[in-house]
Amino acid sequence: MCRLTDSLIVLCAIFVVAGCTPEPSAPLALRAVSPAVADPAPAKSAAAPSPTRIGSSAKHIGVLDDIEELSIAAVGEPRKPGYYGYGEPASPEQIAGWDIDIRPDGLGLPPGSGTPEQGEPLYEEKCATCHGVFGEGEGRWPKLAGDEPLTGARPEKTVGNYWPYASTLWDYVHRAMPFYEPQSLTDDEVYKIVAYVLYLNDLIEYDFELNQQNLATVEMPNRDGFFVDPRPDVENALCMEACKDPADIRITWDSTELGVTPVDHFKDESSRQETAGAVTIDAATGQRIYQQACQTCHGPGLAGAPVVGDGAAWASRLEQGRDVLVKHAVEGYQGEAGYMPAKGGQVQLGDDEVEAAVSYMLEQSVGTE
Repeated sequence: MCRLTDSLIVLCAIFVVAGCTPEPSAPLALRAVSPAVADPAPAKSAAAPSPTRIGSSAKHIGVLDDIEELSIAAVGEPRKPGYYGYGEPASPEQIAGWDIDIRPDGLGLPPGSGTPEQGEPLYEEKCATCHGVFGEGEGRWPKLAGDEPLTGARPEKTVGNYWPYASTLWDYVHRAMPFYEPQSLTDDEVYKIVAYVLYLNDLIEYDFELNQQNLATVEMPNRDGFFVDPRPDVENALCMEACKDPADIRITWDSTELGVTPVDHFKDESSRQETAGAVTIDAATGQRIYQQACQTCHGPGLAGAPVVGDGAAWASRLEQGRDVLVKHAVEGYQGEAGYMPAKGGQVQLGDDEVEAAVSYMLEQSVGTE
C-alpha cells in the first residue's frame, strides 16, 4: 500500500523512521520529507548505516531503503504546473512531427518545387490506381478532376469544383497519401503530384513550376463558396429530471439504407455468414471484388503483392495449394515479401466473395482457377 501514491509513500517513510529508530530522530525524518526547510543532511559515509536501518531486521532493510529513496524523490523536486507525475515534455522534434498543417496563405509550406510534367509519372505510379489516370476516380474512390457545378441534388465534388485553397490539397497529399503509405512522399514529390492534379483541373499549365512562394497564389474556382458560420456553438442541456423515456426513442432512418456504408462487421458471426451466403457468386463476382478490394495492391504490386498477370509470381504461390491461397486472403498473412491484410481490408466481404476474387486473379495470371 505504501507504493500507491506519493503522499502515502511520504507518510509511510515518516512512520517507518519513527518506528525503527531507537532514539527520537525527527530532524532526520524531516530532512527526508521537507528538504526545503530543514538543514542539509550530512553526507553518509560508506560504513555508516541509514537511520531507518538501525534496529531493523535484515529482511526489512531493502524495503526501508526503497521507501526512504522514494519519499525523498517524491518531494525533493517540486512538480511543475500541469505535470501529473508521468510522461515527458514533448521535444521540439516531436512537436515538429505533428505541426505539419498548411494555412491558406501558404504558412507552413516547406521549400520545394515541382511541375505537372514531373508529377505525371509519380501520379500514375502512386495515385492512379485509386483516382484514375486522369483523376476520374476508380470504382468508389474519390474523383479528383472535374468542373461540374455543385448545384445538383448529389453533386460530385472534385479538387477543381469544390476545394477552396490549393494549400488544402498540398496539406492532404502530404499528410495522408498515398493511402497505403501515408507521409512517405518527399516534399518535392508532393509539389510535383499537387501540380499535376491542379493541371488536370486546368488550373495551371503543364510547364508551370509550383513552389513554396507561389502555391498560395493559385486561385481555386470555389474559393468564394465557403463562409464562416455565424451561428453560436450550442451545447445540449443535461436532463436531470422528467427526461424522455429511452424506450420511447425511435431511430426513423439512417444512412446505411443508401448502401454506401459497410455495416457487416457490426453483426455477429452467425448473421454475417447468413449475409455472405445470400450473395450470388457468378462469373462477374470475382472481377468486381478484385476491383473493389484487391486492385489497389495487386495492380501495381504494392507491399510485395504479386501483380495480376505475373504468371511466375502466382505459380510459385499456387504451389502451396489453392486452399492455402484462399486461407491467406481470408484470414490475412505476413510473408517474407510483404503483408496481406485479411480480406484486403474489406471486412464486410464474405469468404466466398474473397475466394471468387482469388479465382479471378489466378485465372488472369496463370490461366487456371
